[in-house]
Amino acid sequence: MTLSVQFLTMISMTAGGFYLGMILDTYRRLSIHWKSSPFMKYFMEIIFWLTQTMVLYYVLFRVNSGELRFYVFLACLLGFSMYQGLAANVYKAFLEHMIRVVTAMYRFCKRTVQVLVITPVLSLVRFTITIAAFILHVLITLLHWLFKIIYIPCFWLCRLVFRMLPSSFQVNLHKVAGFYSKIENTCRKRIKELLSKRR
Repeated sequence: MTLSVQFLTMISMTAGGFYLGMILDTYRRLSIHWKSSPFMKYFMEIIFWLTQTMVLYYVLFRVNSGELRFYVFLACLLGFSMYQGLAANVYKAFLEHMIRVVTAMYRFCKRTVQVLVITPVLSLVRFTITIAAFILHVLITLLHWLFKIIYIPCFWLCRLVFRMLPSSFQVNLHKVAGFYSKIENTCRKRIKELLSKRR
């Protein structure tokens, strides 16, 4: 490697170590959300370190085609130490402030959606269901009264006509009705027997 490439490698890896300190503090701050689950804790730990290793190696690859030298690790350690000594406290305070801002924005958006979208939609659905139930109740009531208005006169008219018929004809009608009733009962018994045999 030329001196310019070595210099760029040192600068890049020092910046990479500084970045690693920042992202590590960010990860530690956010890890409280999955600390209660041992599986998630170890899983996220592995994913974090694999991701950061890939990021740092990608930077190294862009600078010197991925050549690893001992001073690369020293430069990373130097950048990490510089972050811890110079910027850790400032960054942690900034991170806490940003978390509070993001949390407040999330709560505001959640309440806004709740008030402007979810609550009106639920109210509209409830109102629609209430109106539909009321209309259905009115229709059923109207049909019930309409049935009574039509059925009762027809019933009495048929009864009056039946009484006006000759006695012999009335007897024959009773016999026919009894005959059809027997046929219906016989068919029902046969169907029940067939169903019981299939079971």
